[in-house]
Amino acid sequence: MNSLTTPPTTAISTQPTALFLSTIHNQKRNWFPAFPLGLVLPISALLIWEAVSALGWITAHLLPPPSALLRTFTALAGDGSLAVHIGVSAARVLTGFVIGGSCGLLIGALVALNRRVNDLVDPSLQALRAVPSLAWVPLLLLWLGIDVAPKLTLIAIGTFFPMYLATVASLRDVDRKLVEVGRQLGFRKRQLLTKIYLPAALPGLFTGLRTALGLGWMFLVAAELIAATSGLGYLLTDGRETGRTDLVLVAIITLALLGKSSDAVLVYIERLSLRWRDVADPQANSDREGIKHV
Repeated sequence: MNSLTTPPTTAISTQPTALFLSTIHNQKRNWFPAFPLGLVLPISALLIWEAVSALGWITAHLLPPPSALLRTFTALAGDGSLAVHIGVSAARVLTGFVIGGSCGLLIGALVALNRRVNDLVDPSLQALRAVPSLAWVPLLLLWLGIDVAPKLTLIAIGTFFPMYLATVASLRDVDRKLVEVGRQLGFRKRQLLTKIYLPAALPGLFTGLRTALGLGWMFLVAAELIAATSGLGYLLTDGRETGRTDLVLVAIITLALLGKSSDAVLVYIERLSLRWRDVADPQANSDREGIKHV
């Protein structure tokens, strides 16, 4: 009687253990990740650069070796000035990116989903898109002065157009059959937008976000040439005026690292948001299989 009523505790208790051990076994290959392949070229370039400088093949005044740049970077980081410049520039890029990207997303959605808005707005925006970034600087100085406003406006202009173009293209490329299925299911306009258009357009929207953020860092330098007293653009100008090539190179390398770091954050968010896709990207498929396995 006891043998019939007693639950098979041994079998039940071993199932989670077996599942845990199989999961650990499948993840052993990820415990010791391989050396990041993307670091091979930068490290090789730095080693060659240092060797060429040590041999005296290039003038240290025109192109300081990486060791000299490291000393300059350490000095700027030690007195706190580099952190101040990075904080000011990052705040400007983030603010301009949010303003320009939001406007590009909103106006792009209206243009893509409404033919009358497209006929009214798109020709003018396509003409303004062809205006070079530096051409806006004199006008912004006359209108907004030399304070923070023209700098944020210039960055917002730079981030607006790639986000606008990506939004229009992504929403217009949504499969018509998906929209027809949604209408057959009785979806209203808001449901079509949130359940059909937005998920289908999300990959293109993330591409627009990444492009807009990259252009935001590019427009930052032009923006901080407008009578700036802080920021990485100001650091570039200060290095040029004082003849310090090391200062200019440190500012350029810092901009590159910040741009790459911010793009990596967007890539991570994109993978989390689009992990449901079954695409040819091996990384995306591995993420999806890992989630299904868990």
